[in-house]
Amino acid sequence: MMISHLKLRLAASAVTLAAVLHPQVCNAQAAARPTTLPHISIAQTGKGSPVVLIPGLATPRDVWAGVTPQLAAHHRVILVQVNGFAGDAPGANLQPGLLDGIVADLHGWLAANRIAKPAVIGHSMGGLVALMLAKAHPEDAGKLMIVDSLPFFAVLMAPPGVDPTVAMVEPQAKMMRDRVAAGYGKPIDPATLDAQTKGLALKPDSLARMRGWAAAADPRVSAEAVYEDLTTDLRPALPSIAMPITLVYPWNDAGPTKTMADPFYRRQYAGAPHVSYVDIGDSGHFVMLDQPAAFAAAVADFVQ
Repeated sequence: MMISHLKLRLAASAVTLAAVLHPQVCNAQAAARPTTLPHISIAQTGKGSPVVLIPGLATPRDVWAGVTPQLAAHHRVILVQVNGFAGDAPGANLQPGLLDGIVADLHGWLAANRIAKPAVIGHSMGGLVALMLAKAHPEDAGKLMIVDSLPFFAVLMAPPGVDPTVAMVEPQAKMMRDRVAAGYGKPIDPATLDAQTKGLALKPDSLARMRGWAAAADPRVSAEAVYEDLTTDLRPALPSIAMPITLVYPWNDAGPTKTMADPFYRRQYAGAPHVSYVDIGDSGHFVMLDQPAAFAAAVADFVQ
C-alpha cells in the first residue's frame, strides 16, 4: 500500500515532469547573467558561505525563489539549471551521459571558482545529482540536503517485496525515454498537463504555478534525464558518503501518510552513515511550493 501511494506521487515525476515546468529566472535570484557550461548554467546572488541549489527534472531554478532571498542575505547562492530546461538550449544534453555531465560541469565550476565544501541542496533529480557529486568528488560538498529524492528511484516501480536492479528496470526506462522524447515539437494538451501535474503538489496555488511554468523543457533532454534517473542506483555508494545528509520528505493524509513515509525513507537511506530526517506534512513532491514556510525553516536550520 505504501509503495502504491508513493508511486502515485513520485513516479509521476520521472515520467511526466518532462512536460510540466517552465522557465522564469527571477531577477532577484540572478543579478548577473548566468554562466553557461555544456550541461548546465549557473547563476549567483548574495555573499557569504556558499550554498548550491540544484532543481529537479525539467524544473527551472525559479523553483527556489521562496528561499533564495533569505539565503542571499548571508550566503553566496549558486543556482544551477540544466540546459534544455526552462527554455534554454539543450547544449550537450541531447547525448547520453547527461547526469555525469552535470556533475562534471558543477565540479569543474566549483574548482575554477575556488569554492570549497559548499552546502548543497537538491530536489528530486537534483537530489540524485547531489549524491552523485558527493560520491565522485567528496571534497565538493560540505553537507547535503536531499529533498524528496531516492538513491534508486526505480524501487518505486518494482513489485512489493522485490529488490529491483538496473537490469530489471532498464526496458521500462527505455520505453519511458522514447515516450517522452516523442513529444518533441508537439503541443501539450491542457487536460493532459493537468493530469500530469496532479499529485506532484497539493495546494491549488502550487499547481497553478507549475502549470504557469508550462512546458518549456525540451522533451529530448527530459527523456534522457528520465532514463538515466531510473537506471542510476546509488545505494551501494551510500556508505562511502561521509558528509552529513539531511533528507527532507513530504507526507499527507491522502497518502503517503507519515506512518507510511517515515519507515520507507529511512529504509532507502539506511546505508548512509550520517543522515537526519525532516518530514513536512500536508505536502506533495514540491515541498517548497506546498509548504514554503516549513521548507524555508528547514533550509535555514540546514545552512546554519
